[in-house]
Amino acid sequence: MTEKLEIHRLTKAAFAAFGNVIEADPSTMRLINGGYTERYHALSSPQVIGEPLPIIFNIFRSPPRPFPYEVTMMERHPFASQSFTPLSGHPFLVAVSEDVRGVPGKPRVFLVGPHQGINYSPNVWHHPLMALQATSDFLVIDRENPQDNYEEFFFPEPYLLEEPRL
Repeated sequence: MTEKLEIHRLTKAAFAAFGNVIEADPSTMRLINGGYTERYHALSSPQVIGEPLPIIFNIFRSPPRPFPYEVTMMERHPFASQSFTPLSGHPFLVAVSEDVRGVPGKPRVFLVGPHQGINYSPNVWHHPLMALQATSDFLVIDRENPQDNYEEFFFPEPYLLEEPRL
């Protein structure tokens, strides 16, 4: 039987075990440019483990996922963090898992608001990008040469995601 996954609200505390939430944090705000610009400082930073390959900026474009949706696999990047920041003004979903003896455990799903981004820590199991509502662009910051920084795992039984209430 397919197990349903609950969708949680994304908060810094709830996501801390998997990486960082990237959003305006008033405690980091500095006025710059003669007081005309608010800078929300050092909200996250790329992480690279081992050989220091370049960190690159990408745009990923993804159509929305159909619902109900089956989560059949997870991926991870052992040697670097990977961040996703929406550019199209739409929310998206992230699914992450704790590592259980080298494979992902039961996924935990978060609804990411259009004003939030996430930065997965190195070696965190996560599902590929899940856009909602419309084809969406994302600024993605990760390590050059992803071929040696990528692992996949396919679940023996899929998990089911119902359409989120936005």
